Amino acid sequence: MEGAWVHRILWLVVAVAFVAGMIIPRDPEPEECPARDTRVMAPYAVTGYWVMPRADLCVTRRMVEAVHAIGGDTLITFGPRFAAGQDPDFDGCLVDGRPCAEVPGKRVRQVYSYASGEEFGPGLLRCPGIDRRIETGDRVVYRLTLAGSCSDAEHDLVLISTDGDGLGHLMREASAYGMTVFPGLPAAPQRQGKPWEPDLGHLAALNAFTARVLADYGRRFGGLSSFGGMYQSFELAMRARSERDPIIELYAAQHAVVAAALPGKRLVVSPYIDARRGRGFPPAQAGEGLADIAATRAGLPMAVAVQDGRGTGKVPVYAAHEAGASVAPRLVPVVGEVSNARAYHGFTGDYVEAAARRVPDGVELWVNVEGFEPTPAPGECGRLDPLPPRGRTTKSRLDLQVMAAGRHAAKIISYGWDPFFTCQARYDTPSLADDIAAGWQQPIIVNAYPKELGGRPGVLVEGHNLRGGTLSFEGVAVRQEWYGRDRLESAWAPYVPSSPWTFITATNAAGHSSTNPYILPLSP
Repeated sequence: MEGAWVHRILWLVVAVAFVAGMIIPRDPEPEECPARDTRVMAPYAVTGYWVMPRADLCVTRRMVEAVHAIGGDTLITFGPRFAAGQDPDFDGCLVDGRPCAEVPGKRVRQVYSYASGEEFGPGLLRCPGIDRRIETGDRVVYRLTLAGSCSDAEHDLVLISTDGDGLGHLMREASAYGMTVFPGLPAAPQRQGKPWEPDLGHLAALNAFTARVLADYGRRFGGLSSFGGMYQSFELAMRARSERDPIIELYAAQHAVVAAALPGKRLVVSPYIDARRGRGFPPAQAGEGLADIAATRAGLPMAVAVQDGRGTGKVPVYAAHEAGASVAPRLVPVVGEVSNARAYHGFTGDYVEAAARRVPDGVELWVNVEGFEPTPAPGECGRLDPLPPRGRTTKSRLDLQVMAAGRHAAKIISYGWDPFFTCQARYDTPSLADDIAAGWQQPIIVNAYPKELGGRPGVLVEGHNLRGGTLSFEGVAVRQEWYGRDRLESAWAPYVPSSPWTFITATNAAGHSSTNPYILPLSP
């Protein structure tokens, strides 16, 4: 996704078209919040999104409702950075007239900072007089000690700031919509000069803090159907890694804490792939990378949601016959005006196929389709800050990413809802979410192969919204004669491919047609 920048994105204020709030059980419902509409109006192939917790109840409700309306059943948040040192934001924090980072009669060895969007429960505070909840201005600050005993002479402190209970609202509202939430684990401190690596010198403190946070989650959210598990917030590449890799070491340690605190909950990890020649790695390494990640799950169920790389321009979504074609115009700023084969080791499908061969028991392979463009086009909405700026993509491009994810993806999710699915170029133009709602019935073919049925040759296609209608092969429409549904929909029509590359589109019984053709190579 965006490496170190994603943790800054969590705190951005962005223009939002669809967003929503939530009511805490037994609390009176604010009069200004609209009633919930729990209908799924336009179930799209993407069923999960990264979202930002919001302190406003009604804003949270509108957001959850909008995601749910287009078939979203999963919400993921980033965990804030557990940062070594006192953030200047805490400089004015006082408790009993003294700086919050001072504890009378105790020596403070290390101070950590944590900017959170949630209100913790009283069980987080364990040491009277040291652990404190402090109201200062329009925010709440928590001070925690990570010492093994309250009576220790030396303490490591964590100062936590929050502007409201955004995560609590999100969790409870998601429960009302029958959705699942994966809050982000506290993100490890980064190494100075190498921000892509965790600073393992603070691993013990991170684990102690993670255990406190998860114990609080167990108490506050344990009874909510929406609490699905935790998202691993520290990113890594899904490639072959060294024998002693610091990120794998972090994963193993922090995931063991999750297993102890929340047994049975699922871990979600979203590693990235990079197909760029000279900077990335070939598809063959993706399987080894997935196996290394899976080995850190500490007995918990895990979903590895590989980032498809199209939004950042690290991985293209071209078809196999387009290796010699020029890269897509929106990728030129990333790799230059060259052919796909010169720019990249392969496309998304190559990496997903390689990863699928190494998925062990207890692990699901998801695909995270990046719902943005590498750079914005003139007059296009998107994200300007933090850098680099990103642009808004199209529903047709997103369909193509779903196609490239193929038949191996147990679930398709997307980074990220705000601002990429909600922004508008003008107040009277549709957002990407609007376009999905308008075109959700368009068929998407993710796989196709020759198959005999009743002794007759034909082609079977798999994907979404295929029921009824026709399959078109090189422009020749052939009526479907069989339809089935399992995890994916399947449709069959009698046809014998003869071209080296057969272009297949679908038109379903409702009259909606594919936005992109599926390319079937002629079998040898």
